[in-house]
Amino acid sequence: MIESYPIPAEDMVVEEEIKHSRFISVLFHCESADKLKSVLAQIKQDYPGASHYCYAFVAGAPHEGVVMGSSDDGEPAGSAGRPLLALLQGAAMGEIGAIVIRYYGGTKLGVGGLVRAYTSGVRQGLGQLVTQVKQLRYPARLACDYAQLKDVEHFLKQVDAVITDKQFADVVAISFEIPKAQQSILSQLLTSFSQGRLSADFQL
Repeated sequence: MIESYPIPAEDMVVEEEIKHSRFISVLFHCESADKLKSVLAQIKQDYPGASHYCYAFVAGAPHEGVVMGSSDDGEPAGSAGRPLLALLQGAAMGEIGAIVIRYYGGTKLGVGGLVRAYTSGVRQGLGQLVTQVKQLRYPARLACDYAQLKDVEHFLKQVDAVITDKQFADVVAISFEIPKAQQSILSQLLTSFSQGRLSADFQL
């Protein structure tokens, strides 16, 4: 299973004129189908009156194939959405969406011409896109004394864990998320620090 993968760090817009039609390709971070719908609605406001708004998105990890989709938005079947999706999948990037806005210029391109036109800007954008690494983290928890809290928080930071909740009672109950590769390292840090009295409960 993939434990980390690149995702877009910022949006990218590429604009081209191809045989009198204007193509505007927008690449963006897309972690869900709802995000795709939201960005599409905004783009229709920002670029009103276009003839087509074709898109593709991969909302999970690359090659996972669980949450993804595409649309030709009225263009001939297979001339826009599917080629765009194939391009995104080939980029080995996760959580990415692409919307291509077309203002029709009066010249028909044919299916092959449309495939080239719709993928051209996205292909360029993928080559220039600024990315960041998404690290998959898994839920875990531990309990420590108040006097140990500062050290425990330091250890969690060392292993790239993210604290999601803290409950203060007789002891401090900490819920956090941690990369799988760091779980054994955290266990060693806690054991060494507490002479074996502290341990984390890894839920996955």
